[in-house]
Amino acid sequence: MAKGGTSAGSNSSGVLRKVILSYTYVGIWIFLSFSVIIFNKYILDRKMYNWPYPVSLTMIHMAFSSGLAFLLVRVFKIVEPSASMTRDLYLRSIVPIGLLFSLSLWFSNSAYIYLSVSFIQMLKALMPVAVYSLGVIFKKDVFSSQTMTNMVTISIGVAIAAYGEARFNLWGVTLQLSAVCVEALRLVLIQILLNSRGISLNPITTLYYVAPACFLFLSLPWYFIEYPKLLEMSTFEIDFMTFGLNSMIAFLLNISVFVLVGKTSALTMNVAGVVKDWLLIAFSWSVIMDKVTTINLIGYGIAFMAVCYYNYAKLQAMKAKDTQKVTSKDDEEENLRLLDSKLERLEEALPPTHKNGA
Repeated sequence: MAKGGTSAGSNSSGVLRKVILSYTYVGIWIFLSFSVIIFNKYILDRKMYNWPYPVSLTMIHMAFSSGLAFLLVRVFKIVEPSASMTRDLYLRSIVPIGLLFSLSLWFSNSAYIYLSVSFIQMLKALMPVAVYSLGVIFKKDVFSSQTMTNMVTISIGVAIAAYGEARFNLWGVTLQLSAVCVEALRLVLIQILLNSRGISLNPITTLYYVAPACFLFLSLPWYFIEYPKLLEMSTFEIDFMTFGLNSMIAFLLNISVFVLVGKTSALTMNVAGVVKDWLLIAFSWSVIMDKVTTINLIGYGIAFMAVCYYNYAKLQAMKAKDTQKVTSKDDEEENLRLLDSKLERLEEALPPTHKNGA
């Protein structure tokens, strides 16, 4: 009796420990993601730090990530490089992904100059729509009228939120929507170019391979767009504390994504992302003093409910798939047991001479 009580107590404490760790991972990811967004807004916004150079900021992030990833992989050897990475694979897979990643970061960081943090988070609710639509186009997802209805609902909610936006800026919206589309294409290409070949990279090796390519791609628009403007700023001096801290938080965010997905699931991160978005909207309204209208909240509320239903449907589909795998495995094992039983009965039915001959 005492042993049973001890076993039950240890099981409950183990479950409690897992729950606490899961919430810890979620909390760290939300904090780092929240910090990167607010920090980038602070640097790029003309009314705050007033350094409106998104390409330069993104290049600083990529240079920092490249250097730190190189140290972790090649010098300290904390992480091993991918054994399957070849020159051909790098050029065919990593380079296109790096191009899309650089464009996504460039466009999304540029949007902070023109739009409020709260409105940007509302526009990001369109990410499932873009990922699913591209997945259907590239035949990585199966078309479903129910899912498409859900995607349309999300789009309508975001459209209502945009209609009620007090600081609507067409160029800013174009930049953010472009960032969503490019990022969705990057995620789909990762499935096609890497995951389908059985290649998986953790965030450190991903940055080790992708960040240098991003830096090179960004150097071209930087040279023609921002470099001439920076030359005119004769009084500007690099603030190593501000940009160094900003880059370190961005690097840690990539690590936290790997830990969160590895210890929980991608679905958990999606749900945590919804919580983070509401926190950012509240922070943007109460601290940064961005205006959030009632129509904003109604529209985003519709999109929010549709995104929640989409995540719920994905969870149910994952459970059904797992159940189907277990059932299929049980059926296979049962068939093997029946076959063994039939063979045993057949051997018993054979005359002794046949058994000896065998």
